[in-house]
Amino acid sequence: MAERYKTILLFGAPGSGKGTQGKILGTVPGFYHFSCGDVFRSIDINSDLGKIFYEYSSRGELVPDEITVKMWAQTVNAHKILGTYKPAKDLLVLDGIPRTTQQAKIMEEHIEVLKVIHLICPDQNAMFERLRRRALKENRFDDADEKVIRRRWKVYEEETHPVLNHYSPEAIVDVNSMGSPARVLRDILDVLVPIQDRHFGKFDG
Repeated sequence: MAERYKTILLFGAPGSGKGTQGKILGTVPGFYHFSCGDVFRSIDINSDLGKIFYEYSSRGELVPDEITVKMWAQTVNAHKILGTYKPAKDLLVLDGIPRTTQQAKIMEEHIEVLKVIHLICPDQNAMFERLRRRALKENRFDDADEKVIRRRWKVYEEETHPVLNHYSPEAIVDVNSMGSPARVLRDILDVLVPIQDRHFGKFDG
């Protein structure tokens, strides 16, 4: 097995701030943020995997876990070849993947999960309002509909939240995602700075 990428998972319900915190972390040297959306935005629909992806998505069906992980692995490898992601120096910060327990199992071949940052929001109504504001800001008016938001929440609870059970409880840290982005970032860095120190020390020694 090839050496696995040292990885931090950003985990949480829709609206918990995974994307926001991932983007901020990605600006800090030594962290490389990679969202699930990056996979689908960068896929070449003329490639073999791209054609399979288009076949499913054009029918409105979910792409099988094996195909999703293959697309993810190819995209990460391309970033590594280009030199934008340097596994020896960067901790990989994943946001939005794995989305299912099966994906988590398949990805064990590629990643070593050092920590799972579980962004939690005690106030569900506040999270729904955050999703509405984001959808309107990004002109995604359909996503601002409460029925759509509640459907996404249900999918998360049924398919994605169980992914936490795949990882050791010692690897999971709950972080309250309510409050300013800076405060949430501070709480996340309290967890990640010691991990980054150890990672840098391994390669600087």
